[in-house]
Amino acid sequence: MQKLEGGLRLKGISKTSQKGLPLISVITSVFNGEKTLKQTIESIINQGYKNIEYIIVDAGSKDKTVDILKEYSDRLDYWVSEPDKGIYDAWNKGVSLAKGEWIAFVGSDDIYLKDALQNYVDFIGDKKFDYVSSRVELVNQDMSKVLNVIGTAWKWSVFKNYMNVAHVGSFHNRSLFERFGKYNIDFRIVGDYEFLLRPKRGMNAGFLDKVTVKMRAGGGSNISSSVLKETMRAKINTAGRSKLISYFEYLVGYIKFYLRRWFLNY
Repeated sequence: MQKLEGGLRLKGISKTSQKGLPLISVITSVFNGEKTLKQTIESIINQGYKNIEYIIVDAGSKDKTVDILKEYSDRLDYWVSEPDKGIYDAWNKGVSLAKGEWIAFVGSDDIYLKDALQNYVDFIGDKKFDYVSSRVELVNQDMSKVLNVIGTAWKWSVFKNYMNVAHVGSFHNRSLFERFGKYNIDFRIVGDYEFLLRPKRGMNAGFLDKVTVKMRAGGGSNISSSVLKETMRAKINTAGRSKLISYFEYLVGYIKFYLRRWFLNY
């Protein structure tokens, strides 16, 4: 398949951080996202905060996704369409392209709330965070109903047991990738969790106690057995957790998953 690309960078336009206005790189990976991608793009390019670098990595979509990327090409900093090896391979491409002080990831069927990025910037100020997370609304497919609000403050004592932060929309200081590398593409679903396990208790994390993103329910992270097995592997191999404890936590998580599906219907 031929590689396709576009965006402001190909016209020689490149953004940088300014005093009081750090450059934020937002990365979206997509595959056959024609139904929701426009909504995602609009939520980012219409943010009140303007020093944003928006990068979209498409996995060679067969629908009208590339047509949408071409339509917004003068509002996107860079987009590329070519086959990849999954979401974390796409994110790694985005990280390699990103020039911002802060890097965030938003799904092609998720949307930022209007003042999300400004709220992050105001919260961070001159603090030396490695990572900042917020709250996220989990919604149904037409975004008419809030199913749950997820995301709590990152703490190693909690995070080593389970993923308690909402990765979508979280801010990563680019130094995290410089110190700990990129995402491990051997993980198909929980590569974000595995990555954030690497700093262990040494990560300086902040928590913005506001909802910043609406995230549609569904997708790879909701595949119960696979996600729980990958989580167990990450705990053992990256966090150095006991195999016995990790397996026990896997069983507890499996039971909770089905109870949640039964009683809350998601």
